[in-house]
Amino acid sequence: MAPTTHWLWYKSADCKMVLLLSRTYFPEGTNGSLACDGQFLCYTIELPWRENKKGVSCIPEGYYLLRKRYSRKFQWHIEVVAVKNRHLILLHSANNALSQLLGCIAPVTELSGAGLGLQSRRAFAMVKKKVYTALEQSAIVSLIVQS
Repeated sequence: MAPTTHWLWYKSADCKMVLLLSRTYFPEGTNGSLACDGQFLCYTIELPWRENKKGVSCIPEGYYLLRKRYSRKFQWHIEVVAVKNRHLILLHSANNALSQLLGCIAPVTELSGAGLGLQSRRAFAMVKKKVYTALEQSAIVSLIVQS
């Protein structure tokens, strides 16, 4: 599929749930605010922007699909699908981007610094419940990442 068609598909009217991640970049980490249908859900932390380098950078801004995923390490979590030049980008709990993330996104209840947050398990459980409920109703769930 051509990249243009790929991005248009993400933006299609078929999307039943759209999460919007609005970022602020810092040298030590990236902080964000996650909303769904205009309603604030939680904050997020990520690695700093380092040109989309694997393991040390947050992912590029853009449109993505989300899906359920299971691993022994994180149990049931959320995968961000089709990130350019990256794989296994996840939404999972973490409170320190530099020591606990390799490019993933961690929902947090409070921000405590650049790339730092509090009560991530609580925030992630809430986001996961919302996303999983939509997916179980056969909805397409997308994520828009912007600054």
